[in-house]
Amino acid sequence: MLPEDLQDLYRVRKAEIRQRLAEFASVNAEDRFYELCFCLLTPQSSALHANHVVNELKSIDYQSFGQNVLHLLRQPTSYIRFHNVKHARLAQARLEWPTISNVIERTHITPQQRRDMLASTVNGFGLKESSHFLRNIGVRGLAIIDRHLLTNLVHCGVYSEVPTLGSKRAYHDVEKRFLEYCTDIGIDIDEVDLLFWCAQTGHILK
Repeated sequence: MLPEDLQDLYRVRKAEIRQRLAEFASVNAEDRFYELCFCLLTPQSSALHANHVVNELKSIDYQSFGQNVLHLLRQPTSYIRFHNVKHARLAQARLEWPTISNVIERTHITPQQRRDMLASTVNGFGLKESSHFLRNIGVRGLAIIDRHLLTNLVHCGVYSEVPTLGSKRAYHDVEKRFLEYCTDIGIDIDEVDLLFWCAQTGHILK
């Protein structure tokens, strides 16, 4: 079961969590590219900084025109770590967006299959980033597995110690355990993920 403190938090924040998931589901097709940009920028960088950069990219219609935007990633108010590498990945994603979009639209396959295909298609995406991106455009049932989630799974008794994620198989195994746990407690996996994030930060971001 969820520890008592998380159960209390879920009761208080459940409506807000569900509203956030509804917002993910309402992302329109025109904004999907920028959600991809956000997920390329966030690894080892602040989500708030990444969101600021994405808003700047939207304001200049980066997807349509493309340009050197390295200065946006380097400015102190929205600093992105590994900005040179991530800048190159943004440019590559823009050029390859038709191919990436084709994977996104493959609704006849499972969310896990789409996620795994994206991880192989997008430079800069692993399974975690691909799961994060798909969740942010409304795809449900995927685990966004990072250190914070693993720590919470230990806290909830799913694991006795933080498991190692050294392969795709290990990621899939943890995802399966997490899904089983969410089924046991009767709370949707996407809700539990945001609940854990809220418990650690006090916020329900993306």
